[in-house]
Amino acid sequence: VGNHPFHDRDDRGQILPFTALLLVLAAGLAVLIVELGQIAVDRAQARNAADAAALAAAASPGRARAQAVRLAGANGARIVSFDEPPGEVVVVVVVGRARATARAQTIRTFAR
Repeated sequence: VGNHPFHDRDDRGQILPFTALLLVLAAGLAVLIVELGQIAVDRAQARNAADAAALAAAASPGRARAQAVRLAGANGARIVSFDEPPGEVVVVVVVGRARATARAQTIRTFAR
């Protein structure tokens, strides 16, 4: 300090803009991490909801669509596509921005 040859009085306060920039970058990184975490949670929830809806539909002949809608809703998802090709059920759901598809083979029952 004092009369040091490399000490320049114009350098005082230069840490403030640098600190402000670091705080903005840290806040941006925190927002990104939270957003990526929410996307991962939505994807997992969508997969679970699609699986549950497809299995419930496959096990409920005659009420397949209603069961799929019920199970998807119970798992926080919305069905955007429901199809019953021969021998299976295909369900597509969305949760937030995540989309998942699940297939299940229909359960055949034989009456005596």
